Amino acid sequence: MQTDPDRHREKMAKIKAARDRMMEGKTGEKGLIIVHTGAGKGKSSSGFGMILRAIAHGMPCAVVQFIKGGWDTGERRLLTQNFSDLCQFHAMGEGFTWETQDRERDIAAARAGWEKARELIRDPAIRMVLLDEINIALRYDYLDLAEVLEFLSNEKPPMTHVVLTGRNAKPELIELADLVTEMTLVKHPFRAGIKAQPGVEF
Repeated sequence: MQTDPDRHREKMAKIKAARDRMMEGKTGEKGLIIVHTGAGKGKSSSGFGMILRAIAHGMPCAVVQFIKGGWDTGERRLLTQNFSDLCQFHAMGEGFTWETQDRERDIAAARAGWEKARELIRDPAIRMVLLDEINIALRYDYLDLAEVLEFLSNEKPPMTHVVLTGRNAKPELIELADLVTEMTLVKHPFRAGIKAQPGVEF
């Protein structure tokens, strides 16, 4: 179906005028608390996409991985081999909880990750910090949720962005966050017997 060019132009002009009016009031700027959660794939991938975007803008940034520390991931290779001048990378976890099978060890690794995260977030020169899979550590009570919320509320520098990923984000964290995205699982190849593959999962 063809649209009359004049009608289309008139419609788009109205949309642009409405959009311009809306944008006039959007002048604020602040460091955001961003949560990627949900059962669908793409939480960490989205977080790393934001890190790459920050690097492209010349913004110093950092990554703390809470669970996948033992994995040789593509994002870890890319960042450490090519962008170590702009992005610090700290793999603090020792693997998924069913792999370590040692709660005390998992708690110790999560605590070490959180200490490193606080140090990085406190540094006003670092503009974005990705806390990859921290929601898993919070879900299993490896970290004190109240402590994390208090720190993000009161000690995060005003212009620092903090991205927190992982399933089952706590409601209190969702309430605190400025931006929350929930990834919805529609279909996943794992259910059809396909294993995790380089370039897709890691």
